[in-house]
Amino acid sequence: MTKLLEDLIENLDHELFRLGYAESTLKFYRTRWRELLAYAKRRGELHYTEQLGIDFMKDCHHVEQDDFKRKLTRSETRELRIIRLLGDYQLHNTVRRTVRRPVVAVEPAFAATSYAFKEHCRLRGYGKSSITVYVRYATRFMEYLSSQGIVDFRNLSMGEIHNFLRTLVGFSYKTVDLNLCALRAFLRFLNQRGDISENFAEKLPKVKGHKQTSIPSTWTHDELKKLTDAIDRGNPTGKRDYAIIILACRLGLRSSDIKALRFDNIDWSSKKLSLVQTKTRQSLELPIPRDVGWAIIDYLKGGRPVVEDDHIFITSKAPYKPLSEEDHLEGRIRKYMQVAGLCETRKSPCGMHSLRHTLASVLLEKDTPLPLISDIIGHISMNSTAVYLKVDMNKLAECPLEIEEAFHA
Repeated sequence: MTKLLEDLIENLDHELFRLGYAESTLKFYRTRWRELLAYAKRRGELHYTEQLGIDFMKDCHHVEQDDFKRKLTRSETRELRIIRLLGDYQLHNTVRRTVRRPVVAVEPAFAATSYAFKEHCRLRGYGKSSITVYVRYATRFMEYLSSQGIVDFRNLSMGEIHNFLRTLVGFSYKTVDLNLCALRAFLRFLNQRGDISENFAEKLPKVKGHKQTSIPSTWTHDELKKLTDAIDRGNPTGKRDYAIIILACRLGLRSSDIKALRFDNIDWSSKKLSLVQTKTRQSLELPIPRDVGWAIIDYLKGGRPVVEDDHIFITSKAPYKPLSEEDHLEGRIRKYMQVAGLCETRKSPCGMHSLRHTLASVLLEKDTPLPLISDIIGHISMNSTAVYLKVDMNKLAECPLEIEEAFHA
């Protein structure tokens, strides 16, 4: 039976408190909930509906339903969070996390499991970023179980797992896929440890689609020139950011590998860069182009703080330390896009990975063989590299069609 709006709000308040939301955040929510209760009373409504929430946003906070399709301001997003929280809690009896913040397993036993799963992933040789993502999503799953009153994995059923998966409806393909990958790994871990007797991991659904079905986002030569010209290389932060961006442009390094670079990864005498990639755990050796080398030297001599840490790239503000694993470096690109006036003209994705895509596409345009491109950008399989053919229709037309593919077309 549908809960009364007043009871729904009270239960949600208790859940947010249990999850450790800040008192200032709870104070804001409680103020808005009182306004919503008064609004519903004036309309003679006792239960929460999506339409009630939409009308409340429109009449009391001037956020129209059509506004939901555009990029909302921070203030509008905060207001909209009020009705999303209520809708999610009414539908799933849990709070879906839609913001990036530390996740803590609220049950002591679950907290210990979270730590053990992290160690399990580390011993399996997963990359740091993969471990972080897996533990985050596994902990969110445990938070969900806590919200449903399940504090012992022996009481876990496939039904509860399916109910958790329903809370992912509306998220992007990538988010859902990452959740499923993390959940499979976590359920296998629980099964191996004897916490659950059934192999639930093999029963999880698969997401239809593939990360390589989309055409990679690339930059034109003119866009890249405007981007790099917008960087002020007269200050320490600019020197660092220029070196980071040109490493991605010219060598195609992943952001995780750029952040992990240490002094011993560079052999200045032979002008080579050698590293073990954080994602694939495969060794990679690349020549250092002249412009890349001088960009790094300029930062080391005139921009890098004097610290004992041997990471090349360090934060520009005290306390000086290596760049965070959570920092995907995209903010730097957006900053200089704004300076260069590219925000209005460039609509494609513009993260660090797009610079890596661009290098692969440029190499393809210069008739570089796919195996060599695969070596340069550090792919394990040429199947990963082949996705870049999609940005060059002429090269795509030159690809031979295998006989087996022809029969199954």
